[in-house]
Formats: sequence, structure tokens, C-alpha cells
Amino acid sequence: MSDKPRGNNLVIRSVSGLVIALVVLGAAHLGGAAWIALVMVLAMLSLAEYYRLLSTQFKLSRGIGYLSALAVIWSSAEGFMPVSTVMILSLTIYAVFMLEIVRRQTLGASFAIWNTGGILSGILFIIVPWTCLILLRDMPTGRLYLIALFLCTWSCDTVAYLVGTKWGRVRLCEKISPKKTLEGFIGGAVGSIMMVSLIMHFLQQPPFPLLIIGIICAFAGQLSDLAASLIKRETGVKDASNLIPGHGGVLDRFDSILLNGLLVYLFFGIILA
Repeated sequence: MSDKPRGNNLVIRSVSGLVIALVVLGAAHLGGAAWIALVMVLAMLSLAEYYRLLSTQFKLSRGIGYLSALAVIWSSAEGFMPVSTVMILSLTIYAVFMLEIVRRQTLGASFAIWNTGGILSGILFIIVPWTCLILLRDMPTGRLYLIALFLCTWSCDTVAYLVGTKWGRVRLCEKISPKKTLEGFIGGAVGSIMMVSLIMHFLQQPPFPLLIIGIICAFAGQLSDLAASLIKRETGVKDASNLIPGHGGVLDRFDSILLNGLLVYLFFGIILA
């Protein structure tokens, strides 16, 4: 009887994961407005979950954060990064400070340090990496890079989960994510490299640059996952939300893609540009 709920959860997790994968890969293939719209939805839902977690600890001006996030996404879609992002973030700080001045003057208490830190951390942790995926898709070979990025990230997550569940013994970060193991971490890295090898084989692509994407996804995504877990541990919750059956929230499902997307765009869009 105890295995049945676990089996049902695996089926639900697999079905919802497949639906998400088809939607994401379809939008990535189409690019343009379809991809920008999907990124905006996923990024804003993730940000809302993140702000909800932080709001359990201190006052947070979420409305200012949402407006700032939309401005950053719009600026990336229009190709105005990165100068416009710096200006938007600076204006965001001043907007929060003005609000806290009024709060202190009228109520006798203010939360400027925590409020600005929470608002900006959400934009830098979630929104900027997602906007990098918009910019990555606009590159000449962006569609290939983007699809490889997601496939490698998901392969890493899936193999890490399966290996960790079956053979995991050595705890990786038990005070942050008790179920993660060293064996799962290594298995996830191998899964990413195997996926990029399959992509290179079937699409007849040379090792560079796809192998770089596979290596980044092998390690960075798992660290990004731990970063999201750290936030959840500090706020005392298991999942960011229950929006996606079997996965938790949007942030739970896409936390690994954040650092992966940031580093892949940094490497191909800036360093090698």
C-alpha cells in the first residue's frame, strides 16, 4: 500500500513534466512573441512565488518588484540590455526607499534594507536569468542552444533524481536539501553529458559549442537548485507553491535553468560575442 501513492506521484510528475516540456520546447522552437510571452509568464510566476516566501519573514513591496521585473523583461525583448537593467534596478531601489520614508514617517517603522534586498534579489535571481534566455534565443544559433540547454538541464535533473533515489548514500547538503546525494549529483552530471552527446550525434553537430552547454548544465543547474532550496529552508516551506502537480511551484520546476541560462548566455552572448 505504501508504494501506490509513490507510484501515482511518479505518474503525475511524469505527465505534468511532459506537458511542460512540450510547451517550452514548442515555444523555444517558434521563438519571437511566443517565446517572449512564455518567458514572461514563467518568470513572473516564479517571482510571485519567491516574493511570497520572503513575505513570510518581512514587509515586501511586491508591486514595485513586479513592475520592475516587467520593465527588465521588456527591455531585454527590445534589446536594451544591460544598461537599461542597471537603471531599472536603481530606480527600483529609490521607489522602495520613498515608500519606506512614508512608512516610517506615518507608522514609525520602516523596512528599507530588507525590502530593497528582497525585491532586488528576486529580480537578479529569477528575472535576469530568464531575460538571458530571451537574448539567447535571438542569437543566430539561439534555437539550437536554447533547446540543448533545456534538454541537458532536464536530463540532469531526471537522472540525478533517479540515481539518488536508487543508489544515493552520501548526503550532499543535508542541512539544505536532505534528499540530495553525491551519487545523484554525479549521475545528474553524467545525464547532462549523455544528452548533449545524443544531440550532437543525431543533429550531426560538432562538439563545440554544444559540449560547453552540456558541461555547464552538468554542474551549474544543480547548484542553482540548491540555492532555491536554501531560500525554502530559511522560510520554512517545502515547495514554492503547489501550482504544478508532482513538482510544486514554477520556481521548483525551473530553478535549475536559472544559473544554466545565465552562464550559457554569458559565455556565448558576451564572452564569445
